[in-house]
Amino acid sequence: MSEPYVLVLYYSRHGATQAMAQHIARGVEGVANVSARLRTVPPVSANSEQTADEIPADGPLYCELADMQECAGLVMGSPTRFGNMAAPLKYFLDQTSTLWLSGAMIDKPAAVFTSTSSMHGGQESTLLSMILPLLHHGMIIAGLPYGEAGLMSSTSGGTPYGASHWAGADNKRAVDETEARLCRALGQRVARLSVGERT
Repeated sequence: MSEPYVLVLYYSRHGATQAMAQHIARGVEGVANVSARLRTVPPVSANSEQTADEIPADGPLYCELADMQECAGLVMGSPTRFGNMAAPLKYFLDQTSTLWLSGAMIDKPAAVFTSTSSMHGGQESTLLSMILPLLHHGMIIAGLPYGEAGLMSSTSGGTPYGASHWAGADNKRAVDETEARLCRALGQRVARLSVGERT
């Protein structure tokens, strides 16, 4: 039997959400008997004739429904688009009705993360927008508890709804150490829940 894995699924346009995903994966990998599987989704286009390459030019592979069906837990991330998840991630989720019909995701732990270019750019509403379809799938949502000291000291990101990051107007502000610690903590929490551990 293969080792259980936490699927770290994200869409990233400028790299900040991808950097967060990598910190989350490190957190997952810090828990015994569970691994992280990084996956992304292709961009969408208003041009109905444009198609994405089957394999991305760089970074993780595109997510397939089997990656979700077989995961022990899920951590999902998106940049903020007007207080909502980005269209490519929403488009992917809209294709998961077979998993909903089969109940494949019921009782699996899940968490969410986001990055914004403005300080008050809708971090929490974006996180909530990603939580909604996961609740419809019957997943158990794991946020960040206030036992994580970074929630009280961060001046840029981190919420009880999930990990977050402020990338700046030019999207060049790197994930700071507090944000990175919260990302790792989120990954660890979902990984522990995935294998039945409690703190």
